[in-house]
Amino acid sequence: MNIQDIYEYAAAGDLQGLELLSIEGGIYLLQAQVENRLHAVRMDDGNVLRLRSVTQARELLEGLRTPVPFHLVQCETHGEMCGCQTVNEPIREPIALRSRG
Repeated sequence: MNIQDIYEYAAAGDLQGLELLSIEGGIYLLQAQVENRLHAVRMDDGNVLRLRSVTQARELLEGLRTPVPFHLVQCETHGEMCGCQTVNEPIREPIALRSRG
């Protein structure tokens, strides 16, 4: 799935939501939920789209006319690094698709 696909699914009312996955190194990956499945957003060359900030993601999606749920997802790596036996679920926080300001 690429950015154009996101816009097309949104226009058709089939885009259920977006997730911005925060990973180590200040990199964010965008995922789109369609038909109850998450799809990684890719560039035209097939590589996964890597974003550097929430603001960059918002700018990329500013043309969306249909409001959809948008979540920042943060995976906790601290427990894994310390050798904890239990793995915590990722933290999912709703965020605004458009910045306020």
